[in-house]
Amino acid sequence: SYATQASPAPLQPLDYAAIEQKWSKRWKENKAATAAVAAASPSGNSSTVAEATALNGEMTKEEREKFYMLSMFPYPSGVLHMGHVRVYAISDALARARRMMGYDVVNPMGWDAFGLPAENAAIERGIHPNDWTIKNIGIMKTQMEKILADFDWERELRTCSPDYYRWTQYLFLKLHEAGLAYQKEAVVNWDPIDETVLANEQVDAEGKSWRSGAIVEKRKLRQWFFKITEYAEDLLQDLDRLHHWPERVKHMQRNWIGKSNGAEFDFVVPTLPASEETKSPVIQVFTSRPDTIYGVQFLAVSPEHPILNSVPASHQQQLEEFKESLKTVVSSDQEPRPEGVPTGLFAKHPFIPDAKIPVYAVNYVVSDYGTGAVMGVPGHDERDFMFASSKGMGIKYIISQPEQGATGDQDSKPSGAMTARGILTGENDEFSHMTSEEASEAIIKKSSDLGFGRAKTSYRIRDWLLSRQRYWGAPIPMIHCGGCGPVPVPTEDLPVVLPMDVSFTGRGGSPLKQIESWVNCSCPKCGGAAQRDTDTMDTFVDSSWYFFRFLDPQNNSLPFSHAKATAGMPVDVYIGGVEHAILHLLYSRFLSKFAWKTGLYGKGPEIESKEGLEPGNGEPFKVLITQGMVQGRTFKDPDTGAFLKPSEVDLTDPSNPIQISTGLAPLQSWEKMSKSKYNGVDPEDMIASHGADATRLHVLYKAPPADELEWDEQSIVGMQRFIAKVWRIVGQTPTVKTSGGDYRPSTESMNKDERELWRQVNFTVKEASPGHLTTSFQSTYAFNTSIAFLIKLTNHLSSVTPSSAVQTEEQPPLKKSRGNDKGQAEVSSDLYRYSVQALVKMLSPLAPAFGEECWELLKVPSNSSSVVSPKNSSVFSQSWPTFDDEALKEDKVVCGIQINGKNRFNIEFDMSDMPKDDDKVAKEQFLKDLIYKHERADKWLKDENGQIKPVKKMIVVKGGKVVSFVL
Repeated sequence: SYATQASPAPLQPLDYAAIEQKWSKRWKENKAATAAVAAASPSGNSSTVAEATALNGEMTKEEREKFYMLSMFPYPSGVLHMGHVRVYAISDALARARRMMGYDVVNPMGWDAFGLPAENAAIERGIHPNDWTIKNIGIMKTQMEKILADFDWERELRTCSPDYYRWTQYLFLKLHEAGLAYQKEAVVNWDPIDETVLANEQVDAEGKSWRSGAIVEKRKLRQWFFKITEYAEDLLQDLDRLHHWPERVKHMQRNWIGKSNGAEFDFVVPTLPASEETKSPVIQVFTSRPDTIYGVQFLAVSPEHPILNSVPASHQQQLEEFKESLKTVVSSDQEPRPEGVPTGLFAKHPFIPDAKIPVYAVNYVVSDYGTGAVMGVPGHDERDFMFASSKGMGIKYIISQPEQGATGDQDSKPSGAMTARGILTGENDEFSHMTSEEASEAIIKKSSDLGFGRAKTSYRIRDWLLSRQRYWGAPIPMIHCGGCGPVPVPTEDLPVVLPMDVSFTGRGGSPLKQIESWVNCSCPKCGGAAQRDTDTMDTFVDSSWYFFRFLDPQNNSLPFSHAKATAGMPVDVYIGGVEHAILHLLYSRFLSKFAWKTGLYGKGPEIESKEGLEPGNGEPFKVLITQGMVQGRTFKDPDTGAFLKPSEVDLTDPSNPIQISTGLAPLQSWEKMSKSKYNGVDPEDMIASHGADATRLHVLYKAPPADELEWDEQSIVGMQRFIAKVWRIVGQTPTVKTSGGDYRPSTESMNKDERELWRQVNFTVKEASPGHLTTSFQSTYAFNTSIAFLIKLTNHLSSVTPSSAVQTEEQPPLKKSRGNDKGQAEVSSDLYRYSVQALVKMLSPLAPAFGEECWELLKVPSNSSSVVSPKNSSVFSQSWPTFDDEALKEDKVVCGIQINGKNRFNIEFDMSDMPKDDDKVAKEQFLKDLIYKHERADKWLKDENGQIKPVKKMIVVKGGKVVSFVL
């Protein structure tokens, strides 16, 4: 189409704050208007701005492909930090771009609102946890608006609301009904002065309570568990389905699940009679190394192993003292050294009947892993070696390395445990001289045939302990009756609501225990007197299913409808910190798989497999982005190591900081932002100083999402310069009144400069489209690269100027290149305008308020109303630019010449001179002629007499962009 044009209006200087306030207000008004229209419509459906407007509105909600964008919802601490800004800038950019691409986008936000900090605030400040939480949510919502995040607030939820935790309790009952929620005794941290249970983070480095200062003890309480071990194999195997998860996260989950294939052996204890308490006179042990069975020198059992109830009287006092010593909590990042005491019990070796194997109670075997007992093989296990050495045992080696031979080198004993597999020595009876693998198989077979062993698979993962002896959490919906035992609360009686009238002292356990009117109730089964369970659930339970509730937040009958969850799941992109790589993600996968297997959502494995649903099998998250930490520049006194405040450092020259008190250079490092290190940055300060758009661009440009981001306020100025350059380009773009239809230029009518601009625009659209049009962005979402391409296009647009000639249908653009008095090439006004529009569209998801302002300058008359009209006035109602493969062809090609794998020189030629692709011989000859004419060819491709060196192979790469010679 052709157009008439007018001169651009005078350009106003940029006022970041005013622009951001203006568009935040308009977006809010527009959403309110859209919601009012939706409420008045028969269907009553609400929608986003993009769903209600222009191009995306041409398809119905059902016709558009779904895109579920989710950021890990935050704990409402009341403070938004730069890590939050990074996460929400990434998710917001993706959501906005996907809407422009025509997707039906869900981008919700809520609050992981239960947890210990609110309860601590109640104790320390006398404010109710609910009031503290609601206040903080209000503060953080305002902060999110300041970073221009466009969340679906109509889907907002908070986990501390009875409307939400009613369904957390419902899912607990479903798990209980399926036999996956059960009670057993487990160890907790106990404060003997305050008489309360402590979280691990409430125990200091010396093992003392953070509040009372008491030495914290280990104590057993009856607690609730989810049987996640039932799903261990599914959770492990389906990691292979997660093609768009970081490998390190999958590796961490595999290690946490910890599958071990090995064997279980029975060690008979002859002095121990079979009884009801010990079940049988054997100790069963699991080992992942059956090939080491002949190296057993002792058995190690956990302090809770039932066999210890039958130790001889001569060893009981020492055993009890050892158990008592383990009650003191030691808070340390390092594992304690292996320690233990003899029990006076001895077991028979299953393969060597005459051998007496001593039994030790030790601190490094736990009761809920495997059988609670392990073989002590100090020659081939590091912990066993440390323990045996401390007891003065001689070390027995029964496996040698291949280079030593099957007899081993007995004259040079190893200095530690030999943990590698190898060849069994001659001390292994019929299994001698076998490899470890051969021996393992043969040993398992023989033990199975003789009835004292069997192949066994074990997992390191433990069942999920979800009981918390605290107030601020979802109450566990169980009632304890003296006659009926634990009885589920009927679903019609949900939610079990937290009482609000409570007092917080930090003493005497959970405040819930002290509210008799709440605790005392009737048994739903027999009607007799009973008591409510006073434990609340681990907050990981709340966050393990919230992504379902976002899809159906107003449902009053179920946690979520089958139809909505099936249509909306899985989450297409999930973004959050790598610190949640294990527990949160593992628990979410468990709950999602449970819901899928029990028919709460999903179409079933056969249909989903046929439809190619990825990842499938009830996996909740398709793409996972784990963003790196935002690090601050940190200064230390080189003499004392003390952290320095910014006021103590002279940063007149940022590259050469000086410690003011000494006049010397301080130590510098980049570390996680922290108040104690004085290296934190307040997002609101950054926004006030530089604007939200520039701050977002800086966060996105500084590093790829998965990398650590070193915050440098000095370089944010570069983003402001970039924005200013775009603003100038928009300002010089003529106001064109198009005659309708899409812009489809003919490259044949273009001059050289126009063709290059057209190529640059199409190249940028192809390369700078986040997470959609380019393969690299489908896996990395590297916005830093996207922004780099946008900067390159901006620089190119700055080097040309729109033609001042008015174009009509009768007068198409001239082919000849033109220039202005600044030496800039002139290009078609239509092409220039289209290029600027494409730039603004692609920039807008990254810098939304600035993008809207640019689009209004390009499109909307200055007397427009304050509310965004439905058609064309918002940049986010526009369709995303598309690219033309034909336009990507270059007029001129720079070809790199490699000699024996090293770059040596470049040549340049017109693409139009290159022979056709199907004539390979002619193409190679054309390139040879150009290469050998180049002056650098004399050095690299000719000998001292000027003769051409023999070429073993000539390889043309990328259509002539690289030519490689092998001489």
